[in-house]
Order: sequence, then C-alpha cells, then structure tokens
Amino acid sequence: MSSLTMAGLGEHVGKELGLSDWVTIDQQRIDTFASCTGDHQWIHVDVERAKRESPFRGPIAHGYLTLAMVAPLAMQVGIIPCDAAAGLNYGVDKVRFLAPVPAGARVRLRVVLSAIEPRDGGQVIMKTLNTLEVEGSEKPALIAETLALLIPAAGAKQ
Repeated sequence: MSSLTMAGLGEHVGKELGLSDWVTIDQQRIDTFASCTGDHQWIHVDVERAKRESPFRGPIAHGYLTLAMVAPLAMQVGIIPCDAAAGLNYGVDKVRFLAPVPAGARVRLRVVLSAIEPRDGGQVIMKTLNTLEVEGSEKPALIAETLALLIPAAGAKQ
C-alpha cells in the first residue's frame, strides 16, 4: 500500500516515487499480447524468422506491450495515494519507444511525480514521468508521461 496521501502529493512533485521489481517479458507474454491485439507481425511472434532476419537477432516485444506494462508496474510502485478511492487512467502524453525489448529481457519501471493539478471535489490530476528500463541496456525501452485522475475516498483530507 502507498504511503502517499492526497493532501501530501505536492511535497513529492519532482521526486522519484519508486522503482518496480524486474519483470521478464518472455515469448509467452509477447504471444498472448499478439493474440489479444491481433498484431502478429513476424518480428514479434515468429521466433525462427526473427533469429534469421531481424536486426535484433530474435523476437522483440510490441511497443504497445511495453507501454501496457506501465500501469501494473506503477501500481506495484504504489503511486495511488492511500486515501484515494480510485486512480483512473486519464491520458498518456509524449510516449517515445527508445529501445527494443528482446524476448526474455527483464524490465522495470522508474516513476517520477512531475505535476499535480487540483480539481473540483478534491480530485487531482497526477502527472508522472515513467521510464521503462531494460536490464543491461543503456537506453530505456520507453518514456511516457501518464495522467491519472485521483478520486478521494470519503473523508479524505483535502
């Protein structure tokens, strides 16, 4: 559970909120994502062809799979204040896919709170800068600014 509070968010602007555990992006996860989205490009799902023809010498994760990892890893970090009833996806800005994630690679998420914007009823728009790091790579897989709408729990200090 997060130690953040709705009222105390302002103290954390510009600071790192945390770093997730490493998660393996294995071929099964890539194949499952391909099945869910219908994106069966060979560079992701044809292991033998990717080994022969890909500039990466093997299959790589879909860019949108890496983006989809941001939400669960951010939850693992604990970015939603403990006195929020909910944190809802509100938007994604400035997504950049900077490096491939080879099948079998491990990734982790680094989250920095970049801004908060108070709204009516004690709600807050929280903007975070998310960097998905690839173990052993100098470049991150992606960077993305995400926006969450935080809804305070009944009785939360505003």
